[in-house]
Amino acid sequence: MTPYAPLYALHLLAAVVWVGGMFFAWMILRPAAVETLEPPARLRLWLSVFKRFFVWVWVAVAALPLSGLGMLHMSYSGFDAAPRYVHIMMGLYLVMLALFLRIQALQLPQLRRAVEAENWPAGGEVLGRIRKVVGSNLLIGLALMTLAAMRPSF
Repeated sequence: MTPYAPLYALHLLAAVVWVGGMFFAWMILRPAAVETLEPPARLRLWLSVFKRFFVWVWVAVAALPLSGLGMLHMSYSGFDAAPRYVHIMMGLYLVMLALFLRIQALQLPQLRRAVEAENWPAGGEVLGRIRKVVGSNLLIGLALMTLAAMRPSF
């Protein structure tokens, strides 16, 4: 096993946890929650889900640049020599990070306050905005993973 292999494995696992978690939440959990739970229970469920999932997103947020920079220096001796798709991956990571921070710092506290106040319409509105940001982040993450898998030579 080369020294590159553990970094690559960590990088892939972090991406799968983050993007896969968003895919599960968007495509599986949300429709099931809407189908089976009333708004108060659904909003409480989402607060609990976010609390647990965001711990893992923070791990991914830290692991991705650390492992990515390690691989970058092992493979290309730095950013300047890296192929363009690596630059794009780094840029998309920053976009995804910004969207995640928007949810974490701005929208999640709003959701928490609405649920604590039992203001279900306001909570539903905030959750709808979070859903849109997560949907955007999911699309970016899927595009990023596709780009990484294809490794285009442009």
